[in-house]
Amino acid sequence: MERQRYKTLIIEAFAVHPIVAILGPRQCGKTTLARQYAATLDIPIHNFDLEDPTDLAKLENPKLVLADLSGLIIIDEIQRRPELFPILRVLADRQGNITRFLILGSASRDLIRQSSESLAGRVAHIELTPFTYQEVDTMPQLWLRGGFPKSYLAMNDTDSWLWRKNYVQTFLERDIPSFGINISPVMLRRFWLMLTHYHGCIFNAAEIANSINVSQPTSQHYVNILSGVFMVRQLSPWFVNIKKRQVKATKIYFRDSGILHFLLGIENWTQLQNHPKLGLSWEGFAIEEVIRLHQATPEECFFWATHSGAELDLLLIQNGKRLGFEFKYSEQPKITKSMQVALEDLQLDSLAIIFPAKGRFKLAEKIYGIGLTDYLAKS
Repeated sequence: MERQRYKTLIIEAFAVHPIVAILGPRQCGKTTLARQYAATLDIPIHNFDLEDPTDLAKLENPKLVLADLSGLIIIDEIQRRPELFPILRVLADRQGNITRFLILGSASRDLIRQSSESLAGRVAHIELTPFTYQEVDTMPQLWLRGGFPKSYLAMNDTDSWLWRKNYVQTFLERDIPSFGINISPVMLRRFWLMLTHYHGCIFNAAEIANSINVSQPTSQHYVNILSGVFMVRQLSPWFVNIKKRQVKATKIYFRDSGILHFLLGIENWTQLQNHPKLGLSWEGFAIEEVIRLHQATPEECFFWATHSGAELDLLLIQNGKRLGFEFKYSEQPKITKSMQVALEDLQLDSLAIIFPAKGRFKLAEKIYGIGLTDYLAKS
């Protein structure tokens, strides 16, 4: 499947920077995207996969090997060799340099800090997500299976389920240790399963720490790891200067609904529709789709809640605008007192109530209801 929007982002990034980093979770299509982009070029292409022992051997003396290459150099799984970042900086800074470097990584900038420190001003970061609704245009299948290409495109739900089962096992046993993180796969899986109960809820590090007999800092460390490899989203709280006690802990969402459903034991559409987490599953799925539509960074995404009960599911602050979102698994969304409080206290420019059915209608000044597919199709 061609992902034209991301190819355009790469072209735009290379117009300004000599290095472009495509970051995203394992198996989301980074290598395929890099190949598709390279196929559009009429210059030499050089590929290095840092999971391939042969390529690793070639890069034993990386500066010696890379310095003589021209065109586009693609380095896959860059997080395995963070010592390459200073060398890439030197090569990118050569006088008259026309070589371009496309680096692919399965961890966020926070988890591979060397890229932001060593390559500051020289690298553009692009986050590649699993498939979105705008790319596949099939909502039920995307929600049930998630957006990982091999899960979404599987022949049937059973094959999709088996792919996700193997993905989770490989992630725990091989991928996490590859980041240099020394955590028992059994312990991390137990933590991951416990985390499903917090999907769409305030994360209580102390509570989950007591449940699995680890310290509170360890509990927070585990969730930071899962966030750093794009498995969960920690939605930060927003604070305003009002005389109300506001929630200060983060909310947790699984970023891929298919992974969440596997961990919850949901294999097919009937099981999903009858599951007690149905509403929260849809909320997390819809939030992720809206964030991706707006191409919002974590620094632009918040939720808001007070201890008296007022709340807002999602607040996007972009281009000087404050956009509020409430997600209701209902065919007839209604204005609540909480929404009116959020609109006033947060000084929102608009408040959209997103629901599963189709349609769009105005409910009050600055408040409107709109179906998720209608909202995602707006641009």
